[in-house]
Amino acid sequence: MPMTDIDPSAPDTDTPAFISPVAMENDPDALFAGDRGILDADVRRVLVRILQRRFLVAENSPAEWKLLLEHQQMIESRLNDLFVRLVVDHARGVAYKEQVRSDDVDVPILLKDEAYSRAETLVLVYLRTVFQRETTAGTASARVDVEEVEQTVLTYFSETDGTRASQQRAVRTAIARLDREGIIEEESEGRYRIGPLIEIVLSAEVLRELQRWLEEQIPDAGTPAAVLDEADADTEVVASGEFEEESA
Repeated sequence: MPMTDIDPSAPDTDTPAFISPVAMENDPDALFAGDRGILDADVRRVLVRILQRRFLVAENSPAEWKLLLEHQQMIESRLNDLFVRLVVDHARGVAYKEQVRSDDVDVPILLKDEAYSRAETLVLVYLRTVFQRETTAGTASARVDVEEVEQTVLTYFSETDGTRASQQRAVRTAIARLDREGIIEEESEGRYRIGPLIEIVLSAEVLRELQRWLEEQIPDAGTPAAVLDEADADTEVVASGEFEEESA
């Protein structure tokens, strides 16, 4: 039987090359043209919030928290498709995401870890210590004034760390970042409430390690600011959750 040439540009009349789009008026579940999503609009917004923010706090976003719990399995599934794990801390009312890492599977890294600066870490150590002390004593919530944070943290700087003014700016900048991340909340000018996120950002184990270094270094080295410079990778305090940018 003779062979005939096939023209690759000729349309395939038997099998359509593309799926014909459905008009929105004929697909009431679609939220936009070409929508193939299956989540309701409100649930999609919660998923986006989880991706956008470092934390979702029940106290600050009760409606979103309720939707998250109601649709947790579906939201987890969508995040897992991106190699991202959802962590829901019911006791503290906090949800956050973590990058999945595996030695067995080739996992593209979507989220990056950004280490806190020395000043930020020292502020975290002080805040975590105050929070632990106050909650252990039965206080409903822990609060600090910016002056007391500054006064304590500045003792961990040496003369080689710049002028006292530059050191103060570093501490104030650290406080501002932690406020933006929701770890502390400014209730009145210069007075902050320490939220439960502090326990997640700085675990009790890491806190003990950092406190131990401080206790060991202060009497011996005379330059307590050097403590965090010498910390090993296992005790590095990082902020997870930002999107990683792929390098060229």
